[in-house]
Amino acid sequence: MINIYDDLNKLEATFRETEQYKALEIAIEEVKKDESAVALFSNFRKMQMTLQEKQANGEELNEDELQYAQKTAQLAQQNEKINAMLLSEMALSGIIEEVNRVLIKPVQSLYDGIQETK
Repeated sequence: MINIYDDLNKLEATFRETEQYKALEIAIEEVKKDESAVALFSNFRKMQMTLQEKQANGEELNEDELQYAQKTAQLAQQNEKINAMLLSEMALSGIIEEVNRVLIKPVQSLYDGIQETK
């Protein structure tokens, strides 16, 4: 019997060894060392979560909320340490997206050949 979880655990260990993961780990440690960066990033994350929650509930954002969100994002991106962390996270996301594409490939192939006939 195949145990996919063994392979997933191996993949997790390999994932932690990637250059992108290690770069993000270092970038996060640099942010943690800077109290102002921590406060700024915490505020940025709270704002993101609030906006996502409102959107998920179908609530519209008012102009003040949008302006606040834009200013908070700009401040976070202007912080060198936070910006480095966000860029590292984006690079790591590329690996995650590729893993997802590879994992979904067999499922997609099951649907190949199903087409409407007229």
